Amino acid sequence: MTSLQTQKQWHVIYTRSRAEKKVVQELYANDIECFLPLQKKLRQWKDRKKWVETPLIPGYCFVNISRKEYDKVLQLNNVVSYVTFERKAAVVSQSEIEALQTMLHQFDFEVNVTMENFEPGKIVEVIEGPMIGLCGELIECRGKNKFALRIEQINTSFLVEIPASYLSAVPETVI
Repeated sequence: MTSLQTQKQWHVIYTRSRAEKKVVQELYANDIECFLPLQKKLRQWKDRKKWVETPLIPGYCFVNISRKEYDKVLQLNNVVSYVTFERKAAVVSQSEIEALQTMLHQFDFEVNVTMENFEPGKIVEVIEGPMIGLCGELIECRGKNKFALRIEQINTSFLVEIPASYLSAVPETVI
């Protein structure tokens, strides 16, 4: 039973509106491993333009915790709850977190987030460029080829515009 208490898993937490960065600071202050996907966007006001880091998925943050730390996270300010699936905190695999981190480190393609639930399509692998090795579902949307990385637990898909020449179909037997 003690191994279950100390084994860490990635979970998703809801945060209060516009409090994602504050939650990350609190998590670090409590020695809890976390990941907040951020992207730089150019924001324009009447008098100026400025590059700002905004959460890729507003209202969400990922935490890598053991069962012992589960309640500690809920007690932090600005944390609303865990994202649940069948009344249990949804678990996100390490490979999905790593794929999301890889996707955010590339600069050649624009990343968008959508809550739209896509119909299953052809599974492809990126064979060229900064996201090489990632697998995902190919979506054809508005006449452009797009590469989608789907994280099932939070019903979110990440769309990246990527040239079709960078993709290769994955044989169905591999999946």
